[in-house]
Amino acid sequence: MALQDILFEFLHHEIVAYFNEKQDKEKEDVSDLEYIGYSCGYRIVERLTKDWPRFKEELDMLKFLCTDFWSSIYKRQVDNLRTNHQGVYVLLDNDFRFFSRMSSGNQYLEHAPLYVTFTCGLVRGALANLGLNCVVSAEVHSLPACKFNIRVQKS
Repeated sequence: MALQDILFEFLHHEIVAYFNEKQDKEKEDVSDLEYIGYSCGYRIVERLTKDWPRFKEELDMLKFLCTDFWSSIYKRQVDNLRTNHQGVYVLLDNDFRFFSRMSSGNQYLEHAPLYVTFTCGLVRGALANLGLNCVVSAEVHSLPACKFNIRVQKS
């Protein structure tokens, strides 16, 4: 694993730990954590697509997200992309990077939503930069798999 990958994982872990502690003390939501992810995702897409033509189709944006964007951050592509062709997309990552070092038992499932909040923001920010306004949520039923639900908001 490259140094930058280790630093990214460490940074993510520290951000999550900070918000976990803050949430325990102040009983606040994690919208700030999601916003940090949004800002990062928005900027990363700016850098990744600087030499690309703009995407015209919604599905092309999601394919870019699942291949190039996901690979640049998580060093692998999304395992599965599904759609109902009505503005709802589901991304499935069977070995989500931030869960891969956690035990696969159920004892960590209660902490899992905090670990995917940043990534929900990343995805929302990336798609916003591409011109797609959406709501992103995540589901974790068993570690290390994670499912991201993207609902496109029609203007």
